[in-house]
Amino acid sequence: MTQKVHLSKASALEAVNRNGLFLQHASDDLRADREVVLAAVRNRGDALLFANAELQADKELVLEAVRQHGEALPYASKDLRGDRDIVSEAMRTFGQALSYASDELRSDR
Repeated sequence: MTQKVHLSKASALEAVNRNGLFLQHASDDLRADREVVLAAVRNRGDALLFANAELQADKELVLEAVRQHGEALPYASKDLRGDRDIVSEAMRTFGQALSYASDELRSDR
């Protein structure tokens, strides 16, 4: 189990700007903070894994994550894995992204 580090928002922003995966050590409040999570996924798209569920369903934030790292698609909400814009963007950097897309989107050829 990953130990949580309690930091101020400013310190957390500094940390995730250096390495987005620091988000895994952040408190639940910071994992739910849109500004902190957005900074994390801009640095490392796969930091989306550590965002709270509400932010994993935020289209703008998920789009940033998959732009940076297409392999972040599996960490997006189920609904967004069915969003053509999100999946298309993920496929630009991760050819296997379609395998993580919703059944509906995969069957729409």
